[in-house]
Amino acid sequence: QDMAEIVEQALEAGFSHLDTAAIYANEQFVGKATRESGLGREDVWATTKYDDGVVSEEVHSIGITHPDPYLVHGLWSIETMTLRRLLEEMNKVKHAGLAKSIGVSNFILDLLQRTIKTGKRVPAVKQIRLHLYNYASWKDVLEFSAKRGIVTEAYGSLASITTSPGGLIDPTLARIAARIGGTSAQVIFTWAHSMGGTPDETSTYASFN
Repeated sequence: QDMAEIVEQALEAGFSHLDTAAIYANEQFVGKATRESGLGREDVWATTKYDDGVVSEEVHSIGITHPDPYLVHGLWSIETMTLRRLLEEMNKVKHAGLAKSIGVSNFILDLLQRTIKTGKRVPAVKQIRLHLYNYASWKDVLEFSAKRGIVTEAYGSLASITTSPGGLIDPTLARIAARIGGTSAQVIFTWAHSMGGTPDETSTYASFN
């Protein structure tokens, strides 16, 4: 199925947040579908990420004006330049109006704290892989972010039932879902939200049960 068609279906279904990155190879499709959707720029929350290269050029890769958050994708993003230099370049992008906000992705607590100290700016958004089996390893980051007003985008929250089905948590999810008349996926999304995360998931289907 064509990637642009999938994005188009998501927008038609009411999705308002689209997550992209160069290594996902989805930026051009998201940009194209968004431009052709007829929706106003204010109706779509588009995220893109810096992996490597020129910071002020990568922000344009998505093909739409001013991504909402422009994130440092991960540790590999600071292999070609220092964290200080990278944050300076990210701040320039923000000040130039090329991105509405800047943030980080996959940063553990120590790196998140260094980012704030070095960049002299609190990231607006932090994206992490958060699911029922790894919550303990991200608990300190979630608590720190809540205190500093950093929005948490939680991706991969359905991993416990999609990539690790039949695990110890499945019966509990099924019982809760049956009690509320919902699905295990809905229970997980509610849990992720209660932990301070805004769910950010991937799908190639028009519906998920």
